[in-house]
Amino acid sequence: MVFKMTYGYTHRIFKYSNHRIVCKSIEFCKSRGWGNSDCTHDEDAGVVCKDERIPGFVDSNTLNYCLIEEVRLRSVVAMSRKKLPVTEGVVEVKYKDGWAQICDLGWTIKNTHVVCGMLGFPHERKVNKNFYKLYLDRQKNHFHIHSVACTGTEIHLAACPLEYSKRNATFTCEGGMAAVVSCMPGPLFMQNNGLKKKPKISSTVRLKGGARLGEGRVEVLKDNEWGTVCDDRWNLQSASVVCRELGFGSAKEALTGARMGQGMGPIYMNEVKCLGQEKSIWNCPFKNITSEDCQHSEDAAVRCNLPYMGFENSIRLTGGRTRYEGRVELLSSDSNGTQSWGLVCGESWSTKEAMVACRQLGLGYANQGLQETWYWDSSNVTDMIMSGVKCTGNEMSLSQCQHHKTVSCQKAAAKFAAGVICSDTASDLVLHAPLVQQTVYIEDRPLHMLYCAAEEDCLSKSAAKANWPYGHRRLLRFSSQIHNIGRADFKPKAGRHSWIWHACHGHYHSMNIFTHYDLMNANGTKVAEGHKASFCLEDSDCQEGVSKRYECANFGDQGITVGCWDLYRHDIDCQWIDITDVRPGNYILQIVINPNNEVAESDFTNNAMKCNCKYDGHRIWLHNCHIGDAFSEEAERRFEKYPGQLNNQIP
Repeated sequence: MVFKMTYGYTHRIFKYSNHRIVCKSIEFCKSRGWGNSDCTHDEDAGVVCKDERIPGFVDSNTLNYCLIEEVRLRSVVAMSRKKLPVTEGVVEVKYKDGWAQICDLGWTIKNTHVVCGMLGFPHERKVNKNFYKLYLDRQKNHFHIHSVACTGTEIHLAACPLEYSKRNATFTCEGGMAAVVSCMPGPLFMQNNGLKKKPKISSTVRLKGGARLGEGRVEVLKDNEWGTVCDDRWNLQSASVVCRELGFGSAKEALTGARMGQGMGPIYMNEVKCLGQEKSIWNCPFKNITSEDCQHSEDAAVRCNLPYMGFENSIRLTGGRTRYEGRVELLSSDSNGTQSWGLVCGESWSTKEAMVACRQLGLGYANQGLQETWYWDSSNVTDMIMSGVKCTGNEMSLSQCQHHKTVSCQKAAAKFAAGVICSDTASDLVLHAPLVQQTVYIEDRPLHMLYCAAEEDCLSKSAAKANWPYGHRRLLRFSSQIHNIGRADFKPKAGRHSWIWHACHGHYHSMNIFTHYDLMNANGTKVAEGHKASFCLEDSDCQEGVSKRYECANFGDQGITVGCWDLYRHDIDCQWIDITDVRPGNYILQIVINPNNEVAESDFTNNAMKCNCKYDGHRIWLHNCHIGDAFSEEAERRFEKYPGQLNNQIP
């Protein structure tokens, strides 16, 4: 008997001669019955699921590809064969140990639309059939499918009505030829194809929190603010509209239950019912949200089909203990076209470069970017072929990042080559902006109460010249509530053996820099800054159903659990900006979490929070507090140019 569990369904497979019986749920398996047990909880059963579906698995939000295992475009133009992605060619399906063609009798543009979508392309183009007919007439073709009748809304050829050629029969497609299609790639995958006007990616839909390109939580823009989509009735048709709108193909999966992490802010849509041919998710019928309808634990997500680019063929990891870690080696070609494997200089290598390397490898997020790899097994590859790598973190391959034209690496030994540790999941920290706005105030604090804060460098430089212990410092105080909305716990990079004990405050600091607090004027110059000392990371509270795991007391583990938050109240030491030397005026308050990207996250664009700030010398007001990626680009530009506070006048 074989016992496997996949994606929520338990399959118990009894193997007999040539058939099997499958139980679709564990409730149908033989047992003593519900509640009839002599077990205690220390005997609770568990499983480790394999990340693949067994043949025959059916889910309403995925498609069973058993009938058509694989589809490809075979380019017949010599120059096009070397370029990726392949956008035009003969449609072929995997058949036995080879490939077979599809007869194009009755072939329509709707069929082409479906084929292009499943191969990662959002749109189709007209194709010159006369050119292909001359070529195909001289070729020997084997036709496996001789009739396709897609409606155009299917997400895979297997979902269309198909007629197969009879087994062992010869079908010649008399009066037709092998089906040929031409697809239009999305902007991210376009080569120099001479198009005067390139298609644009939607500015009102985006994906967040995904480990790989073309996947993530669906977010939509309304009234210049981004929000999420509820997963009620979320299906492949609606997901495909989102994917094509963003320049990808049709959807591979429509994910529910916040599988790509929970968003923050508004939830705009519920019960989205796309037919599949809409240009935008905003063109689909949907219901508006009420507070009782949906929570962020129901945020919808997608995985889209992408064109094959072959990026993973020019990079590999060596020396690591698992396939998710190792020294980065790149494939290079010399002037003669000879290919060989080479190393990347570890100098300046950081988490952002590691993010790109892990993405290129198809291994998800970067857990760490390593500048030294001497502790891993060495290989026969010793030459440095890339140095000075600087990535934004969004590139699809390291070759798209900035790097030195000529290799320049001071530590050129292989033990100083760049390395990565990749992961399928990552944390994602977000500051709760409304709380900052609600709790802000000014305190004039006596110097004799600030000795510990001075020791941790939490005051401005002029404090050193003060007449201690007499006088006071003026402090801008507020509370910070930092949520982990990712899919992995946020944990300090350093082990507890290297944490620093602070006797004055009586706790360990697990990170050198965790948060920056800055007050800036209109041109972006800092006029005051908060302390850069580390914090004690722990779970202050969690959402319903999530248990706390981290607590600083008694040298406990530090971190923030998924679904929990760390609260720094306005009345604790160093939770402030020293504004003693700041003149009255209009400013911008900026708070940045994990500013040096020291700990890997799935998304760094939401680590900053900004507020408009007005200070009259006695009182202070904050408004428009928002996460860095919460507003549209237009709204963010208006925020930066804001001349002063208009809706909260000083009496």
